[in-house]
Amino acid sequence: MTAETQVTRALFDEVMVPNYAPAKLIPVKGAGSRVWDQDGREYIDFAGGIAVSSLGHCHPALVNALKDQADKLWHLSNVLTNEPALRLAKKLVDHTFAEKVYFCNSGAEANEAAFKLARRWALDTHGAHKNEIISFAKSFHGRTFFTVTVGGQASYSDGFGPKPGAVLHAEYNNLESVKALISDKTCAIVVEPIQGEGGIIPGDYAFLQGLRDLCDQHNALLVFDEVQTGVGRTGKLYDYMNSGVTPDILTSAKSLGGGFPVGAMLTSTAIAAHLKVGTHGSTYGGNPLACAVAEAAIDTINSPEVLTGVLKNEQIFRECLQAINEEFQVFAEVRGKGMLLGAVLNEKYKGRSRDFFLAAADHGLFALVAGVDVVRFAPSLVITEAEIREGMKRFAAAVKQVVAS
Repeated sequence: MTAETQVTRALFDEVMVPNYAPAKLIPVKGAGSRVWDQDGREYIDFAGGIAVSSLGHCHPALVNALKDQADKLWHLSNVLTNEPALRLAKKLVDHTFAEKVYFCNSGAEANEAAFKLARRWALDTHGAHKNEIISFAKSFHGRTFFTVTVGGQASYSDGFGPKPGAVLHAEYNNLESVKALISDKTCAIVVEPIQGEGGIIPGDYAFLQGLRDLCDQHNALLVFDEVQTGVGRTGKLYDYMNSGVTPDILTSAKSLGGGFPVGAMLTSTAIAAHLKVGTHGSTYGGNPLACAVAEAAIDTINSPEVLTGVLKNEQIFRECLQAINEEFQVFAEVRGKGMLLGAVLNEKYKGRSRDFFLAAADHGLFALVAGVDVVRFAPSLVITEAEIREGMKRFAAAVKQVVAS
């Protein structure tokens, strides 16, 4: 790039593959729950990089961990291990049901590992016939070809040729639909405890317990995709702790690294044993930089102060959204838990979530969508009350703009 090259949004169209359609603004700096663009305009961040920036932007604990590790060791091949990875794994084991951890770089990779492990476990313990995976309509598990096929949104997996087989889709929160599909061929049921991309739909606790029971009855594994719900987002370190339903395999990413790419798959010793040496791997998985940052994130988030604060912030969000709705009557309900909330548009505004998303940016607020009918909020877990209320003033102005249009 020459010194004269102007880094503008137009450069994206010139040099980037067009699978994204980013906004016109380009952020250049962040601090806490505020972001500034190239023109110096300030935004409040209720999006959190899609539930990733768990401690906001440039949190001192994460910055210090990264800087400290950057002076020590960046990368090793997996013929060697490293101290940050071992420390992080020990903390995940100590604070969850798990006994073993596998590290990778993203939620998709964590789910890919989980699905491969489930298939390998079933092959080793029951035979080749036991290979079916049951997932759910509207689910999302990543963008690799295997994970996007297990995901319940065909539009993401269509158009790439033959899909991986033996993947079935039931209806979320409908246990009878699972009973109609499960059999001795089932190796795993894969579920998000709260469907994220599908519309911020919480799993009923009775439904999740029913899945646990069905897996036990049919010698299948229960896989919880906690990529979006994990690491404090729902007021517990992982959301399975809210329901009391313990999975056999759990996947984690997003908030785990607070913005640094890292993913993890957690499971028991007995199940982990089926990923023998050479059966799976990741060049960058468990690298010292990612694990040092993730360790700092876990240390900071997994405290009573932060976790109870998440639930207090939820109540402030709900209070503000209720006030906005009383004035403008645009939402049918607010779903979700903690700092993963979805404002569901009512019949009059159905299909217009993107309009609210774009209007929010016009008024200095980053929000998200979860499908065409839901405005999603997934901010920093430690966002301040002042930042929430200021952001909601901006969102109210955005709602007013859409209603008037």
